[in-house]
Amino acid sequence: MTDPEAPPGALLGEHVHRQVRQLVLSGELEPGQPLSVPALAARLGVSRSPVREAVQQLIYEGLAVNVPHAGARVAVLDDGQIRDVLAVRAVLDGLAAERAATRLTDADLDELADLVAAQEHNLHGAADTARDTQLDLAFHRLIRDAAASKPLTDELSRLEAQAHLYRGDLWHSARNRRTALHEHRGILQALESGLPASARAAAESHVHGLITRLGRS
Repeated sequence: MTDPEAPPGALLGEHVHRQVRQLVLSGELEPGQPLSVPALAARLGVSRSPVREAVQQLIYEGLAVNVPHAGARVAVLDDGQIRDVLAVRAVLDGLAAERAATRLTDADLDELADLVAAQEHNLHGAADTARDTQLDLAFHRLIRDAAASKPLTDELSRLEAQAHLYRGDLWHSARNRRTALHEHRGILQALESGLPASARAAAESHVHGLITRLGRS
């Protein structure tokens, strides 16, 4: 079925990429599952060309791999790989928060506070992978964008997406969700105070905590 909200022209490729990326991050397309261009094109109601470009972009982002003689598949991250991803992300998240602390506007801080409030509200219900993933990505995306460094933004975007590709209990445990919310509050508090060193420490601590919790699952 054709998406009535799909934009015309050059923006179509970006729109299709976002759609396919969300199918992967939400788990609708599971790790190891083939990324069939014809099937995805039919599912999204678009031609094969933008889907083919979207799949290539997912490969660049580390969300998909190209298997010889089999085509593209959703990437599979094991415990060791996700720890490596998170270890690098801890350093870069810290740098992004440090830079953002003196660049965020009041409107940015209000948006971060709204995201944290939404996470708190959602704790009262069951986990929803797609919803919770999007909230977490939005929180970290706003901080990295405020850091105003394209190399940092590009690399963190890839690492954050790969982290959410992992399908362990890390993203589903009620305790982990509560702890992540507490850590997000700490990051927000440091950013609101405008303290670069504190913001960096809170962001790094958050990701190191994810690594520790990964070992418990």
